[in-house]
Amino acid sequence: MTDTARNRTDTTGTLDEALERIHLSGPERDGWLSNHAPMAVEALVRRGQARTAHRWLDNYRDRLEDMPASTAPVTGQNWPEALGDLSRVADWTLFFERETADHPWPTVLAEWWPRLLPGIAGGATHGVIRVGHSVRTLLAGEETTPRLRELAHALGYWAARYQPLPTLERLAPAPDAAAALDRVPRIADQDGGMLERLGRLTGFPDWPGQAPAGPVAARAALGELVRAATHRYATHGHGSPIMLVHAATAPNAVLHTLPALPDTLWVPSLHAAWAASAAVTSAYGPREALPVAEHLTAPQDAEELFVRAAAHGDDHTIKFTDTALDVGDAAALTAAGRAIELNTPAW
Repeated sequence: MTDTARNRTDTTGTLDEALERIHLSGPERDGWLSNHAPMAVEALVRRGQARTAHRWLDNYRDRLEDMPASTAPVTGQNWPEALGDLSRVADWTLFFERETADHPWPTVLAEWWPRLLPGIAGGATHGVIRVGHSVRTLLAGEETTPRLRELAHALGYWAARYQPLPTLERLAPAPDAAAALDRVPRIADQDGGMLERLGRLTGFPDWPGQAPAGPVAARAALGELVRAATHRYATHGHGSPIMLVHAATAPNAVLHTLPALPDTLWVPSLHAAWAASAAVTSAYGPREALPVAEHLTAPQDAEELFVRAAAHGDDHTIKFTDTALDVGDAAALTAAGRAIELNTPAW
């Protein structure tokens, strides 16, 4: 058995131990930067790099901060007043820990997904991304205590960072996801943080146009969006190498979550994912595309590419490469190579 194969067959304990370490910390640091540890570690383990997960977490540990203190319980009655209040993140996390202890996690997810979906852009989309990584783990294997607790932390963070987009104009329709992303207008002033930029959004192209003909069509359109946003990073990622990965990773997190949701939620999930991807593109996209460097146009080996991303160590690069491997075509792998080139190595 190769080292890679061995890593893939012995992952449950590694992931659960890593999650237990992570859950001692809060979801943000330095006032607004998201804790990427649960997402990066899940991708490392899933992609055959379980033996590197704890070493990566050791190096990331200094970036973590303690979970804020609880202030007052969130309940089934008072939750609207706590929505979008980051000071209540511990309250939200405890609420979802109780909910996932008392009910099957898919039931909890199905109840709260439509409530949280309008705030998908909150926390620079990291709430939904963290949920997507958590759900992927729960769907793929055993429902262990650390994995259920991770879903509670992910939902709690999303609820605390809930941030609806402003009212937006529906612009002329686009024929496909790639054209829609090309036509997203940049905000007039690309300055400040994500929250400030969201307030400057004006409108997005009408995509996918008419409502998809059912959940299967919605899922296909969502896959198209993930593919288009991933490909686009190769030529546009230079505009903001860190932030623009979320144009692909946020809709991919939604795509991972669909199998756990009632299919009646798939169409609204597609629309929310498009809004998130378009918002990131508008807020951080560059004015001009750049040609892809010649050394990135050669065919890439997917497994070796992820080994490079893991060695690079940057959390966003790891997550984006994970998404590129989900897409799986040559253009996506080229985009992942571009992320490795553009982003600063973690160590």
